[in-house]
Amino acid sequence: MNLTVVLHQPQDLVNIAGVVRVMKNFALHQLTLVAPAEFESRRITGIAHGSDDLVQRIVIVDDLDTALADCTYVTGMTARQRAAKRNMQRPSEAAHDLLTAAREGSAVLLLGREDKGLSNEDLDRCHRVVTIPTSDDYAALNLSHACAVMAYELFVARYEPEFKSPRRVAEAATHEQFERLFFRAEEALAAIEFFKTRNTASIMRTVREVSRRTPMDARELNLLKAMCVEVVRFLERKGVR
Repeated sequence: MNLTVVLHQPQDLVNIAGVVRVMKNFALHQLTLVAPAEFESRRITGIAHGSDDLVQRIVIVDDLDTALADCTYVTGMTARQRAAKRNMQRPSEAAHDLLTAAREGSAVLLLGREDKGLSNEDLDRCHRVVTIPTSDDYAALNLSHACAVMAYELFVARYEPEFKSPRRVAEAATHEQFERLFFRAEEALAAIEFFKTRNTASIMRTVREVSRRTPMDARELNLLKAMCVEVVRFLERKGVR
């Protein structure tokens, strides 16, 4: 995947380190800095531990046009709604388009300086512009936080099909198996005198409803039944019953 994060005129080395950490978290590997106010690789790796490989690959250039010269698709991030008409997107939508562009050519995620963000002239270079919805009372996001939102969306878009391991398939529980469970559950509750001051039929009706609220397969149902059986056997071994 040919995707580069570009920070345009970052002012604070701590924020650069924050972006590096985010990139490591979400498997982004290429970072370009355009005219950073300060840069010291040792300090960055001191803040973002274990990032030496990424920091060693950082490219530093003097101007934005140089950073974007070979790219085929640019997505810029801005906190402000602009008067100029832009191709606006939310992060999740932008992530899919960025990934497609990165597979077909060379894509860039562009973020501006901490105090001013990206200017209109900077955004003129972008194919798409992304804003992150925030509270109207406090709309400004830290540079690394904004990068984290977009990096997360990119990560999910890339790996979502593999995110959850498939559940082990088991046979569906039958009516007879459910009835055996309810019999054993009632037996176990009686053994601990749970019904002493309660209506047995009402309690067991609730147990039935709760048990059927979430679909259970035969393996899960048998586990619950075994737990009920062991309650009774434990009490018998202790001479309580």
